[in-house]
Amino acid sequence: MNQQHVEGQARHGAAPCASPAFAQWRDSFQFLRGFVRNPAQVGSIIPSSRQLEQHLVRSARIGDARMVVELGPGTGGTTSAFLRAMASTAQLLAIELDSEFHQRLLASIRDARFNVELGSAERLAEFLKARWLPAPDAIISGIPFSTMPPEVSDRVASSVARVLRPGGRFVAYQVRAHVSGFVSPYLGKPEKKWEVVNVPPVRVFTWVKPEI
Repeated sequence: MNQQHVEGQARHGAAPCASPAFAQWRDSFQFLRGFVRNPAQVGSIIPSSRQLEQHLVRSARIGDARMVVELGPGTGGTTSAFLRAMASTAQLLAIELDSEFHQRLLASIRDARFNVELGSAERLAEFLKARWLPAPDAIISGIPFSTMPPEVSDRVASSVARVLRPGGRFVAYQVRAHVSGFVSPYLGKPEKKWEVVNVPPVRVFTWVKPEI
């Protein structure tokens, strides 16, 4: 990670409005509500740990990326970690399927680099084109490939492989390993690591798109 770009959110117009303990409790409650609403669409019942957030930042090389995409940002904990690690000139597009999470992201993250869309990750190429955003250097996904319909998972994997720039990185954090079966036909064999300091522990898969 490029440390010279790690800045407080206040620099970019994002200011926390609650204590860290209250914010963590609130996020956990919102995640649980989201899981109850749509268990097939929400990958966990609680937000990601700080250790997982930093694992994702390193695996996706967020500090070096000019364009970052996050699929399934949830309540925005990982999103905020990515924004803290990103360059001041970089852009982040978050795509969220849950309408309540989407509204929460709009209300809580005030950063000129942040863009958020409500809809399916299958529409990734459409959302990038509509906002005139460049090919992503990094795409990070927390959406649960193991519970989505197989045809949806395949369309998401195909879209990721299509829009990712050559040399770009796709990082997926998952409880189960189903994602590999959908993405590997498009991007090859991934690097696989565990992040055990998370509830539950998750697998972190990293693909690098071959250079042309």
